[in-house]
Amino acid sequence: MSEDIKVAIVEDNTGVREGWSRLLEKTAGFRLVCACADAETSLVELPRWRPDVVLMDINLPKMSGIECTARLSMSLPKARILMVTVYQDDDSIFRALQAGASGYLLKRSSGAELLRAIREVMTGGAPMTGEIARRVIRSFQKPTAAIEPEAELTPREMDVLGWVAKGLASKEVADVLGISTNTVSIHLKHIYSKLHVCSRTEAAVKYLDMTANRAV
Repeated sequence: MSEDIKVAIVEDNTGVREGWSRLLEKTAGFRLVCACADAETSLVELPRWRPDVVLMDINLPKMSGIECTARLSMSLPKARILMVTVYQDDDSIFRALQAGASGYLLKRSSGAELLRAIREVMTGGAPMTGEIARRVIRSFQKPTAAIEPEAELTPREMDVLGWVAKGLASKEVADVLGISTNTVSIHLKHIYSKLHVCSRTEAAVKYLDMTANRAV
């Protein structure tokens, strides 16, 4: 007989957290091992419980779910992290996946959809709500124009863009590079202009193309 799937929850909304907890506790094949109300607690507790799957909210009180995902991906490399959130903008989706999330669901997903996603991610899948999957596909289908020599980024702009492509928010980039958040915003404005893009997602895709071409 196969072992139960060990699941942990990181969600600050008490009602949502308790609802997911009840769902897991009453469903055969699943075992709730830990439920945390914030990212900071999860970084301490989850390595002790070693869950197979983590249900992660993005909008947590202090540290974001995206940063928490990036840190858990290092301390628990075998854990699959599913983002379950109300956010469906391209930036949030891209940053979550860059941080190490294995799937992205909307909170309005039914209990059956949530359980199905947990099973799917355990077998190597990358479950996503349909509209989220379409957004991801569209973001990578957009044609990327060639970058003229005069549009080359400065070393500092490349540093900023590199961290953005890894899923860091502007404040996190500022902390890593030792500059102000306003300076990061200015760099991003110049980057958008030079690369002819309008969002962090498009800029990150351009960065991946640039680095891939240089590696050839």
